[in-house]
Amino acid sequence: MCDVIIAGGGLAGLFNALLLNKAGLQVTVIEKKSYPFHRVCGEYISNEVLPFFKELDIDVTTLHASNITRLEVTATSGAKFAQQLDLGGFGLSRYTFDQYLYHKCKAMGVTFMLDTRVENIQFIQNSFEVTLPDRILTAPLVIGSFGKRSNLDSKLNRSFFHHRSPYIGIKIHAKIDFPDNLIQLNSFKNGYCGVSKIEDDRYCICSLAHRDDLRQYGNLQDLQEGLINKNPYQKALFKNAEMLMDKPEVINEISFEKKQPVEQHILMSGDTAGMIAPLCGNGMTMAIHSAKILSEIIIRSYKDGSAFSLERRNKMEQSYIEAWNKQFAKRLWTGRKLQSMFGNNTLMNLAIHLMNGSPAMAAYLIKRTHGKPFGLLK
Repeated sequence: MCDVIIAGGGLAGLFNALLLNKAGLQVTVIEKKSYPFHRVCGEYISNEVLPFFKELDIDVTTLHASNITRLEVTATSGAKFAQQLDLGGFGLSRYTFDQYLYHKCKAMGVTFMLDTRVENIQFIQNSFEVTLPDRILTAPLVIGSFGKRSNLDSKLNRSFFHHRSPYIGIKIHAKIDFPDNLIQLNSFKNGYCGVSKIEDDRYCICSLAHRDDLRQYGNLQDLQEGLINKNPYQKALFKNAEMLMDKPEVINEISFEKKQPVEQHILMSGDTAGMIAPLCGNGMTMAIHSAKILSEIIIRSYKDGSAFSLERRNKMEQSYIEAWNKQFAKRLWTGRKLQSMFGNNTLMNLAIHLMNGSPAMAAYLIKRTHGKPFGLLK
């Protein structure tokens, strides 16, 4: 029996594994795929993570990450808002970064079970049973890091899972004629698309669209040409784009509803605990920061040295809930409010007009969806 089982090997899962293993805990990560693989993701990370990365000896320049310093928001009318990003960020694909973190964790001694699906997680007599297709694993702690939406959410009867979401996410990589240092958010009817450079000469183009529009157009190519490209900036991007993936990566029913950071004693991390609207461009950063917060709370609890009683468990869970809400609740709320604006052409034109007229308001909104630079607790 290990100390911690992590269900899901995305950013939150990998960073939890890295930090907990570094503290001397025995960690097992269960991931349904094998690295490397693509995920639907905007693939932009705020520079607020850089002090944390430095302490963990993670240098993204060795992975050829891009340097993002500017933001543009556009509407189908051609209206555009542009602003320098005070803190800035970098672009790096999940294909590359998850693979890098996997090898880093593996070298440190983290146990991985790849191509393995978690069928169920049950809390029984102050311990967990994690059901796999061919066995049952046990551990005193389980971290849920299984992403935006999973069958495990249904098994756990999480409330958000029963509310159907109309959104689909679509990601491609391409070579395009586009500035290296820019992240652009292009609004269109019922959705928007984020564009930014990642490593080498590749660009991530990640769209959020409405399933009814996909049904109307019948396929992704016609949806792109008939709806998404009605934004003139988006149309220009695709005019001479060279696709670098065999097919787009797609995910259905992306939900932005409020989630709970602890469910049935499972400690949720990253998108599993709460997902910020992709237009805020900060989901990867939040996943990383949430792993830092959770791991530090777990490590403090283990250092106590006493038996892992239910009282001790409840205290740890409450500490995590309070820390999660303090760090992320306002950012998630702001993201949900901004989410309702994108995809409405009239509101987007108005918002761009207001932001152009009030740079201070624009800076405030950007600040509300981002955090401050952070590092490890000393």
